[in-house]
Amino acid sequence: MKFFDEVFITVQSGGGGRGCVSFRREKFIPRGGPDGGDGGKGGDVILKSTSHRRTLYPFRFKRQFKAPNGSHGQGKKKTGKKGDDLIIEIPPGTLILDEETNELIKDFTQPDEVYIIAEGGRGGQGNIRFKSSTHRAPRFAQPGEPGHFLKLKLDLKLLADVGLIGLPNAGKSTLISVISSATPKIADYPFTTLTPTLGVVQAGWGEPFVVADIPGLIEGAHKGVGLGTHFLRHIERTRVLVHLIDISLIDPQNPLAEYETINRELANYSSQLMEKPQIVALNKMDLPGTKEAARAFQAAVKDREVFQISAVTHKGVDKLTSMMVDSLERFTKQDQNSDNEP
Repeated sequence: MKFFDEVFITVQSGGGGRGCVSFRREKFIPRGGPDGGDGGKGGDVILKSTSHRRTLYPFRFKRQFKAPNGSHGQGKKKTGKKGDDLIIEIPPGTLILDEETNELIKDFTQPDEVYIIAEGGRGGQGNIRFKSSTHRAPRFAQPGEPGHFLKLKLDLKLLADVGLIGLPNAGKSTLISVISSATPKIADYPFTTLTPTLGVVQAGWGEPFVVADIPGLIEGAHKGVGLGTHFLRHIERTRVLVHLIDISLIDPQNPLAEYETINRELANYSSQLMEKPQIVALNKMDLPGTKEAARAFQAAVKDREVFQISAVTHKGVDKLTSMMVDSLERFTKQDQNSDNEP
């Protein structure tokens, strides 16, 4: 199934009903006067974020949305019925942009956020509204206002606390399946993960947090090579990055090749990605002959802390998870301090 994270839709709110031209006609009441009611307001188009939605996949077939019009006014001062509002559900993390100007309209960062993207047209006033001492029998009423039409771009960027990055087959899917209840596809060949996977980690201490398994990146990803920018964009929303490296592929003569490849792609895509806290972990330490490669890698990165783990045997995973929690807590405190600065 294709992962839909960018779609274009059109929305149109309902038009207002027209006002009514009517005069009271009852026995023994001559010249009863105007009694035309107002038209009903058109329905609004409302966007609502919900945790029940994880992708924009429901928009694969339906791209046009229109709210019902308001009903016309009637005689005997009856106001037309208001058009029902149209609620469009989207996943948290969705940005709403004007398709023509690319201007950001709304960023849905939390579940249950509600935003009226297009208000329904106002109903027209009936002729009773225009009665006056000098104009006792108005024979006109207002038409309803038309609804608003918008072309929108929906851009989904996953909301996760921690993003797992690395070359294909580095073991990201295995790791997220170990530390959370997520069940991604796992196989011994590259690009087994074709859609980002989210998992909630209950570390046993601190707040639970969300980890995203970002599909494998390769050299040239920032230009769209491989899965490319299709998934690099999701890393922008994460707070902390865990850079997972397959230790069995490290060349002791050039131990930083894979590490530098991924960081180069991050920097070329967005300099802000390199400012995020990054935890480095060497995976598959259960394989024979990996200690020498690990020593070479540690010597090359010098004083940087490097975690040695095996996602398959779970060795070192608890320590890595603890580091994720600590990094998130430090990140949260930094945010709070920056908010409190004058």
